[in-house]
Amino acid sequence: MSQKERAVACARCTVRGPRACTSKGGAGPAFCPTLHLTEAVQRGRNEYQDGWVREFARQASIQEAECYASRDVEPYVRRPTKPRLQEICEFARRMGYHRLGLAFCSGLAAEARALVEVLEGAGFEVVSVACKVGCVPKEELGLGENEKVRPGRFEAMCNPITQAEILNRAGTDLNVMLGLCVGHDALFLKYAQAPTTVFAVKDRVLAHNPLGALYTLRSYYSRFLPPTGERGGGQRRE
Repeated sequence: MSQKERAVACARCTVRGPRACTSKGGAGPAFCPTLHLTEAVQRGRNEYQDGWVREFARQASIQEAECYASRDVEPYVRRPTKPRLQEICEFARRMGYHRLGLAFCSGLAAEARALVEVLEGAGFEVVSVACKVGCVPKEELGLGENEKVRPGRFEAMCNPITQAEILNRAGTDLNVMLGLCVGHDALFLKYAQAPTTVFAVKDRVLAHNPLGALYTLRSYYSRFLPPTGERGGGQRRE
């Protein structure tokens, strides 16, 4: 990896006015990959020439646009109209998908049932598999009693690799992830063969809305920030 690639920090971009990534001739900071990693940008663009990838990306972009109403009215004001639940159904139809896979957390079984009800009602076949599938003891991962949620009792490990294997064998067209834990979700994405979209992620404290911690970062969750004066790069300006 080159020094320029290591230095990419789009989240710290403070350019005001047209940005290079969204406007032709726009400006960017020294770490702007649009301006300074043109080879990587071109390699990405080349991938979209693959027939399946191109169509998948094309339909995703159409889906994005159709989530807003009154796009032909000037002055344009963004007016979102579709929840993610509706988007998933519409996108799957756009791609001609029929068999959907649902990898869900056992703690969200009620939500999984509701989601399956919606997906099947929309005409899809759904293969759903819970995270505890296989009833594999956590000891197989080398966990000790004090590393369990409830020490001293049997606990089945979350098993995202087997979830992915079952959905792979079922030949799902598109997978939906619901509430898998941090790390388990990453393993599922690594082993799943079909493209996967996320309906919701696990956040035990914030009712599965992890952005809540960011929205209150300057108040209730300020403990996640280093003390004033020690924040370093986060205060950088370009």
